[in-house]
Amino acid sequence: KAVGAVCKFFKIDPRNMLVAYDEIDFDVGVARFKEEGGHGGHNGIRDIINALGGNRDFYRLRIGVGHPGHKLMVSNYVLSNPSRSEADLMMMTVEDAVRVMPKAVIGEWEEAMRLLHSH
Repeated sequence: KAVGAVCKFFKIDPRNMLVAYDEIDFDVGVARFKEEGGHGGHNGIRDIINALGGNRDFYRLRIGVGHPGHKLMVSNYVLSNPSRSEADLMMMTVEDAVRVMPKAVIGEWEEAMRLLHSH
């Protein structure tokens, strides 16, 4: 709800927004930019899409957190703290994404994606 309220208050077009979130389909240490799409079962992204009135046209930074191995373990897994080594690797991944953000900010999303995805 907060994302929708901020976009509305500041008149931010969702196409000018980047949402970073945990991605269990990626190993720890992997990050990928994505242009628009569905929620893919991610409750936070589902809530954002709903808060934006169904608008899916926003950029995403998917940060790999790994998968616990069984779907019944996912909820506890994503709400638990990562190990120190996993947290360090996630931070390095986020830093890689931040390094390519200047390209994205000036509209060169394809180049930003290429640079990030080549790591």
